[in-house]
Amino acid sequence: MLQTLTIIGIIYIGILIFLANYAKTDDKSSTQYLLGGANLGAILGFFTFAATLFSTFTLLGMPDFFRVHGVGAWIFLMFSDAIMVFGLIWIGYAIRKKAKTQTYYGMSGFLEHNYQSRFAGMVAFLGVFLFLIPYVAIQIRGVAIFLHATFPDAVPMEAWAIGLVVIMLIYSEVGGLKAIMYSDVLQGILLLIAIWIVGYNCLNHFGGVRAMFAEVEKVNSALLSVPGPKGLFDFQFLLGSMFAITLLPYTQPQVSTRLVIMKDVKSLHKMAVGIGFFAILVILPTAFMGMYGAVVYPDATTSEFLNKTFIADQSDFIGAVVMIGLIAAAISTSDSQLFALGGELRSILKGEDQKMVGYARIGIFFFAIMALIFALMTTDELVLLARTSFAGTSLLAPLIFTGIFYKNAQNIKLVPIATLIGILTFVASLMGWIPNKVIGIRMDLALLGILAVIAFGSIFIDRNKDK
Repeated sequence: MLQTLTIIGIIYIGILIFLANYAKTDDKSSTQYLLGGANLGAILGFFTFAATLFSTFTLLGMPDFFRVHGVGAWIFLMFSDAIMVFGLIWIGYAIRKKAKTQTYYGMSGFLEHNYQSRFAGMVAFLGVFLFLIPYVAIQIRGVAIFLHATFPDAVPMEAWAIGLVVIMLIYSEVGGLKAIMYSDVLQGILLLIAIWIVGYNCLNHFGGVRAMFAEVEKVNSALLSVPGPKGLFDFQFLLGSMFAITLLPYTQPQVSTRLVIMKDVKSLHKMAVGIGFFAILVILPTAFMGMYGAVVYPDATTSEFLNKTFIADQSDFIGAVVMIGLIAAAISTSDSQLFALGGELRSILKGEDQKMVGYARIGIFFFAIMALIFALMTTDELVLLARTSFAGTSLLAPLIFTGIFYKNAQNIKLVPIATLIGILTFVASLMGWIPNKVIGIRMDLALLGILAVIAFGSIFIDRNKDK
């Protein structure tokens, strides 16, 4: 397989070099370098949005999530994604409309302007920094542990991780966001090809869907219902996940930026509908892989299961395509997230544009190093880490929505303060310093509800203060 992998890898790198050079520009302004020209059409918008949403955690994390926790994983992700698509059309329009009234570089600066408060912008930046770094890290770690499991005697896992970070930094530095979006097209195509070939082979092992579920029931019937064999998929987990994932396009800047830079509303609507179909196409085969693993490799570790399912049980050619697809997904998605953090940093900086972009580029390098360190220190629970990232950034939703929908947001002083307290409280619960439930309610769900009440209450009081 190594020879086949080398050939496909050279072709892939060649395409990346071509795309980077094609997108390369001497214009290092915020609009061109960090926002890709801010004129995104429906097709490119669809691919870059899909590639940003469905990444390494989908291809590597979801199969193992289905294998360990059962069919409730479909409710966790697919149902939430379907609701997210409806929100894209409605709220995406509102964000674009408000953003077009000012110079938009990132959500943090956008909120600073709307609240007329630097503190509000800094709170937004802190939130995305704290919870986006782990999301970048799972892309790096997911591929690194997979490559190390496939070639255990080649180099240490840490070397694979460092190599990925170096490649993505070089690639993004050359072409900016435009190059990342072009590579997203390649990633989306590779992801679909790889995931469906492996998914079909896993399903074909049983002879069909009915036979697959019959075999799973023999092994562990709890996998075919919620809350699953480990009790993960209870009502609170699924409800909290739905909120976190539905709010992702507005609370995670790598996605919200793409909403703002869409060419027009018509393109936004086409992109949103396409994402709905793409979600089904991506998640369905991961369920086949997970059920296959539940029957064939029920006691295997995560890395063993992934290596056997994606490599050992496939032909050399398919295994090589899968590996390139994984690398493409990790590089493309991590680039998008690191660039989004760079955009957020740029949005709160004041000064001459070219100089501020230079600071943002330094920031991207710093964020990449932070993500690499986290990737080397964290666990292999890729989906749960991603879910934590979604839940953490979702706490910014009341702050963001108040800034978008309430025209007198500058009068609302309590929401930014409460959001900061909420973020710090959630981090404390993750670290085990305080309980992770409040009167029996999950901490992320409780905090989101409290912040929403504070936001509504603040708006109500402000509207009626002169009456």
